[in-house]
Amino acid sequence: MGSQDVQQRGRRLVPFLFGATCVLFASTDELYAQGRIEAVYQFPALSIKEFQNSKFPGSVTNDRKVLLGSVGSDLWRSASDAPGEFWMVTDRGPNGQIRIDGKNRRTFWVPEFNPTILRVKVAGDTIQVLETIPIVGGSGKPVTGMPNLKDFDETPYDYTGQKDFQFNVSGLDTEGLVRRKNGEFWLADEYSPSLIRVDNKGKVVKRIVPVGIKLPGADYVVEEKLPAILGKRKINRGFEGLALSADEKTLYTVLQSPLGNPDRNTGEESRNTRIFVFDRETETVTGEYVYRFDEAMEFDPRPRMKRDEMKLSAVVYLNPTTLLVLERTDWVAKLYTVDLGKATNILKSRWDDPSTSPTLEALDDPLRSDIRVLPKSLVLDLSRFKNIPEKIEGVAVIDRNTIAISNDNDFDSEESKYDEQGNNIGKGKVSQIHVIALEKPLPLR
Repeated sequence: MGSQDVQQRGRRLVPFLFGATCVLFASTDELYAQGRIEAVYQFPALSIKEFQNSKFPGSVTNDRKVLLGSVGSDLWRSASDAPGEFWMVTDRGPNGQIRIDGKNRRTFWVPEFNPTILRVKVAGDTIQVLETIPIVGGSGKPVTGMPNLKDFDETPYDYTGQKDFQFNVSGLDTEGLVRRKNGEFWLADEYSPSLIRVDNKGKVVKRIVPVGIKLPGADYVVEEKLPAILGKRKINRGFEGLALSADEKTLYTVLQSPLGNPDRNTGEESRNTRIFVFDRETETVTGEYVYRFDEAMEFDPRPRMKRDEMKLSAVVYLNPTTLLVLERTDWVAKLYTVDLGKATNILKSRWDDPSTSPTLEALDDPLRSDIRVLPKSLVLDLSRFKNIPEKIEGVAVIDRNTIAISNDNDFDSEESKYDEQGNNIGKGKVSQIHVIALEKPLPLR
């Protein structure tokens, strides 16, 4: 959305200096008690074929006219980054669902697509790509974004839903991103789910998965160090966000949805998901906390809103006891702070034992089982702003008074609609970054 679009809606424009770039924001009817939008930037239209083949010549022969997207799966910025610069990451690539014989099939428009880290800069009303770092295995070959294991992950099909593809044990569905001062990245992955250590060139150093998850033949080191209970994650709802402490010793990751524990129906009706604390130096999980979703119909009062529409999609470290968490449906997103110091650490308790009955996910009131869930305080209701896109998935803190958010546009291909030539018919959804000023400062330490 450029400044011309804002002017056409008749709003008063006020200049705002972000880094070295003067941008415009609409200050009249977008000013709310919880904050204001100060700038909006749009990702450019880039061909997947040209984008990926510049790094891996000939790897993509037909991108079916799907443009590069989903770069807003996460958003990262540290105090040492240059003004106006962010790090972003794509997910596994353009995919969707198509109904065949009464069942949904997961379609992959460009099966050769490779997840990529991007360094970008916002200027004017656009997002400029400064650097791209494809994620590769130990051999230097692309990991791709294809599912890993038969009967554990969804079977991948072509864009028509008729032809199935092979699984790829090295494939990654990257959703969370942080970057250390030495240039090393850590990523959160939805498939296993897993935590992934990646060097500054994009090579996977190690993938850390739940105990019991085997990835034989993977093109990198795989270690089973996460709680086995995570093997019950809902398909396509594993780790979704990642945060890094100020001293870079601790990672925090959020599970997008409640576990299917003991079964899928319980998970879909549950309001209890989990946040994990991971010691980066010892590579051990040190904490596990219960995050309780708002009631779906109160959070997003759309007709027939179901509990399984509630998700966690991002997390940001604020101080040793406080995280900023993004809770959302596809249409409504809210930011809360949560206090780790006032919640019960359930790591290695009976709630990690699949034989426990009732399970954590089945509890209507965790406090009755001596579990203090993470206390939540609302920071920002993004639905209060006009023109916020669907599927907000990335959050970065610029300073204690300013944040940035990004959306996942699903490569504008999620509905699996195509023309006679097999090319994508999208709706024109684009990836954006919104810069937002908060009314009250964040408790950064």
